[in-house]
Amino acid sequence: MTKKIISLFFTFIILLVSFISCSEENSKKDGQPRLGITIYSYNDNFLSFMRRNIESMLTGKASFIMNDSENDQAKQYDQIDAAIQRKVDALAINLVDPMSANMVIDKAKASGIPVIFFNIEPRLEHIMSYDKVWYVGTKSRESGDIQGEMVLNAWNSNPQWDKNGDGKIQYLLLRGLAGHPDTEGRTERIKAILTENGIALEQLDEQTANWDILQAQNIANTWIKKYGDSIEFIFSNNDSMALGALKSIQAQGYNIGDNNKFIPIVGVDAIPEVIEEIRKGSILGTVLQSPKDQAKAVVDMVLNVASGKDVLDGTDYKLDDVKAVRVPYKAITKDNIEDALEAYN
Repeated sequence: MTKKIISLFFTFIILLVSFISCSEENSKKDGQPRLGITIYSYNDNFLSFMRRNIESMLTGKASFIMNDSENDQAKQYDQIDAAIQRKVDALAINLVDPMSANMVIDKAKASGIPVIFFNIEPRLEHIMSYDKVWYVGTKSRESGDIQGEMVLNAWNSNPQWDKNGDGKIQYLLLRGLAGHPDTEGRTERIKAILTENGIALEQLDEQTANWDILQAQNIANTWIKKYGDSIEFIFSNNDSMALGALKSIQAQGYNIGDNNKFIPIVGVDAIPEVIEEIRKGSILGTVLQSPKDQAKAVVDMVLNVASGKDVLDGTDYKLDDVKAVRVPYKAITKDNIEDALEAYN
């Protein structure tokens, strides 16, 4: 009886392996590549839109599994290992930690799997270490430049915003994730554009809120109580933190309706919630980085490399000198809100 059970067990295993092999062959025969995709956190507002665009654009064109890494690099490594074990044809990775790219590349390179990184840019030496690695994103410094120009134009057009008449902008700044290229680029360039154009700046405070609305709100709660009417501007590295700051100051009567208590705020991403606040006049402006356009570039490129084609085959994209496709930013104010709404449809 025992021998019969053992024999049946091994027969079952052989049939199962045969079924899996046939399934894999059929998957290849139907022409659909297999993809592994990881997102650093589904809770990120901007990336939630980008993720949904990627999913809809890939449906019917590829077999894919998309994972939420929950802002945990160790979890992301496990997800990538699992994708490689499933013998995916390509990976699309939104890194938790930019410095982890070398480890991800080593894993993919050992199996000859191409990788498209997106939204969070790896270091140059990591991208150049493997001929099957590319990046889709923006130029971090460009968004800071656009923020700076937006602030410059608004400040010069509204002399009443200089509350104490000293000719300086007394500002607060909400930073994204420490060490993140977008954090550093946006923080540096918004200040540089203003000072290069003759605007004197006085920093009241600068705090890291890790792209998070609640962290930003808590920080701004302290700021509004400490500085109150001394605040002349709030610069934010992204829109989620800008919303957090807005919620905080509105609780103290600022930026509501047509009252005179107003602190201009600028962000980055042009997410729908911020666009609505711009429409109402409670946020000055933001910088659009289109989730739809970035998602399309990721999908086009990952499908190409998964199918063994040139990464830019059939597209109008161009690679820069670090193997990156750059999707341009755009300033969004009350005057061109429709441009942002189109990008999120």
